[in-house]
Amino acid sequence: MNATINYQVGDSDERPWGRWQVLATGTGFAIKKIAVNPGERLSLQDHQHRSEHWIVLRGQAEVTLGDETLRLDANGTVFIPPQTRHRIHNVGQEVLEFIEVQTGETLDEADIRRYQDRYGRV
Repeated sequence: MNATINYQVGDSDERPWGRWQVLATGTGFAIKKIAVNPGERLSLQDHQHRSEHWIVLRGQAEVTLGDETLRLDANGTVFIPPQTRHRIHNVGQEVLEFIEVQTGETLDEADIRRYQDRYGRV
């Protein structure tokens, strides 16, 4: 597999909803730790080139996955196939933390197509 990974271990970014940090990368995968502040949510988005697997570490999440809405607590997981609209919302009173395992041939922040966003990034 000739994968394009545009992440380095230690990369991080502050976002209006919280922050993310890259924990590991390898051929065809990247692993991030993501923190979402209470009441905040990521944009409704999809990715053309990657799938994601989310594992909740702490907090309470409401996940939109296609037409479904799921509730996840610590140890809850969800798999997001490529080209599936999704988002996560922190519905709890503490910071929501989860691990995101990205897999695919192209792993890049540019592979985000936003449909709704409370921060004006559509």
